[in-house]
Amino acid sequence: MPAVNDTVWAAENTTPAAVEAALRELLIERHSESDGYVPARVLNMICVVERQWSGEIANRLRRVGRYHPSRTIVCAVSEGRRTIDAVATVAADATPQAGQHVLTHETVILDLGPSHLEHLESIVDPLVITDLTTLVWAPHGHWQAVDALRGLSQCVLLDSVEDPDVAGALRRAERLLADRYVVDLAWLRSTPWRERIATLFNQPTRRGLLEQIASLRIRNVAESGASALLLCGWLASRLGWPQGQLRRDGHGRAVGAMGDVDVMLESVKQDVPGLGGITIGFRDGSQLSLDRGDGGLTATRRDGAGTARQWKLLGASRGEGGILGEGIRQSLLRDPTYRDALAAAAGMLT
Repeated sequence: MPAVNDTVWAAENTTPAAVEAALRELLIERHSESDGYVPARVLNMICVVERQWSGEIANRLRRVGRYHPSRTIVCAVSEGRRTIDAVATVAADATPQAGQHVLTHETVILDLGPSHLEHLESIVDPLVITDLTTLVWAPHGHWQAVDALRGLSQCVLLDSVEDPDVAGALRRAERLLADRYVVDLAWLRSTPWRERIATLFNQPTRRGLLEQIASLRIRNVAESGASALLLCGWLASRLGWPQGQLRRDGHGRAVGAMGDVDVMLESVKQDVPGLGGITIGFRDGSQLSLDRGDGGLTATRRDGAGTARQWKLLGASRGEGGILGEGIRQSLLRDPTYRDALAAAAGMLT
């Protein structure tokens, strides 16, 4: 987020207690400048990152806009480090005018070593704002730290497409769901597709077609198999299909209301992660397709004789620039369909 008049504190070889005391002093100092500065109090976010990649993560967080956490604690891990260095900042994106209020956000950067991760909860606990939801994000795979923060965090942010082992990624998400809410960016990338699929069958006269589904083709970037699987799992769980099976080559089957449903995940090339298209085939030979396009999705309906009609479904996704902000927002919400879709998707792989 763009910031003006940052108030900053830094120390080497420090302690969590000293950092917490410094944060309180920074907030007092900022309030003394103007009573128009008001601390944001919605969400804590703990980021556990590799030190050499912390700049990239900082850039991603700057782009989340109005979904910026109230307090962000970045744990930057460096091999061989034994002590804790810290930088704390209280920042606002404007200077309050008379009678106006401007929200401030706090950021704490802790330079840690791998040996600190096992006891990360005791380090971070004094620094989170009490009575707020705490979200933990480990984009570089520090799952030991995520486990260590089990008692402190209520939500975990992850991206299943970043793990080349799709089955392992989905099983990890299932394990995390046992005690915390999970926001999976792979799931969020399928949101515009799920919304538009549901819209296409929203009319009562078209709902009967759901029982006639005979095939399902999902086109996705090769690295985004998790998003495709979760979309498939969503359809299976919403339609009440029994557990299907999917081979490593992307071919498989499910059982629909009228019998077997042929399932295939196809790899396509595109500039952004996620899905490229979906085609739903029906038992009378007709098809309904959605494909990524400028400004929205292109819908194509083809009847059994091959005659096609095409139209545009307006409304593009947030794209990769907005997906992280949406993930942070979703940590304050609860999507009950994700758990069912995840279970169906993971079940297909077993």
